[in-house]
Amino acid sequence: MHRLADSLSVRCYGASHGSHAHEHFQILLGLDGVLELEVNGRGQRIAAGDGVVIAPWDRHDFEATGSARCLVLDSRDARWQRANAKPEPRALTLLASYLAAACDSALPRARLLGPSLLLEAWTPPVAVRRSRRAIDWAALTAWAQAHGHEALQVGDLASRVHLSTAQFTARCREDLGRSPMAWLRELRLAEARHFKSQGLPVAEVARRTGYRSPSALTAALRKQADH
Repeated sequence: MHRLADSLSVRCYGASHGSHAHEHFQILLGLDGVLELEVNGRGQRIAAGDGVVIAPWDRHDFEATGSARCLVLDSRDARWQRANAKPEPRALTLLASYLAAACDSALPRARLLGPSLLLEAWTPPVAVRRSRRAIDWAALTAWAQAHGHEALQVGDLASRVHLSTAQFTARCREDLGRSPMAWLRELRLAEARHFKSQGLPVAEVARRTGYRSPSALTAALRKQADH
């Protein structure tokens, strides 16, 4: 069965013509006047800048004292199910006015693209989950070992992998189960044990692994051994 195209038009409403329903979505945006609307027994007023999405087969009735002018879209696009019950007026007022003028002037391109523009402006954006770049822990380990004599901080490690300090801290806990400084401390103590096994003096080992004194290194090694 051929799918009917969405239809965009400007309509004027007056006295009620009785309740009815459609097999498609009907979207109304107020342009002038006030339209009294009842959808499935619930009342609503559509003034200039207001809008409503009427779902397929929802019974509804319209009435206006004097006349009310609305931009109306008849659509079979299922994405209207995601639409907010009421739009953000500032996001749609200018667009509705332009599309209404396009309808009055029979501008074909605007009427063709109008339904998609309305849907995009009305519906909330879909959150896009950005893929996270994996941290190359082997490369970061090699870099930290090469700079073992420096007083490295979390910010130094984070900038190396192009993350903020908070982001790097969170990723370190996720990937390694410990804080960045705990990881760095374990790495340096492993290096210290390796250097000591090669017969290097404790003072030289402390210098190479970033400890301020041999006694500080000895205390750190003893504390780790006790745990």
